[in-house]
Amino acid sequence: MTAYRRDFTAGGTWFFTVNLADRRRSLLLDQIDLLRQSFRYVMQMHPFEIDAIVVLPEHLHAIWTLPEGDADYSLRWRLIKTGFSRAITRGEPISASRLTRGERGIWQRRYWEHLIRDDADFARHLDYIHFNPVKHGHVQRVQDWPWSSFHRYVADGKMDLEWGGGGSEGGFGE
Repeated sequence: MTAYRRDFTAGGTWFFTVNLADRRRSLLLDQIDLLRQSFRYVMQMHPFEIDAIVVLPEHLHAIWTLPEGDADYSLRWRLIKTGFSRAITRGEPISASRLTRGERGIWQRRYWEHLIRDDADFARHLDYIHFNPVKHGHVQRVQDWPWSSFHRYVADGKMDLEWGGGGSEGGFGE
């Protein structure tokens, strides 16, 4: 069996899924301002473009483009997660292994990343991100979820407000 190896294509565009350790919590929405602050701080220190994002109660999806010659998305995620965690009052359950490592129990240690390969791949992941709140039953219509870059795409004339309709007929798989 081959070990998993992350791709580090400099200047690449990436799709990410990042989860809370406790998927029953709604911490990302409850503390959305702290999450935004953490993103802003890291973007000032280590610039990158957020092409698309959706924040749900316990996970988020994003597409980022890194600057030319830069492949260090893992540093950015570590700083975002650390900044957010440090701003949150302690009190979450912490496993023995996390205690040993001096870690908080807010985020899952790992995240999913995928290098966007072409325009069609970008479009599929963009649709997946924007349809995700409907898929998870948080809203009936994409436009009703406020924590999404969908609204930026509509304002820029790149997507129609009624895109995605209602229900689960979107066909956007995992």
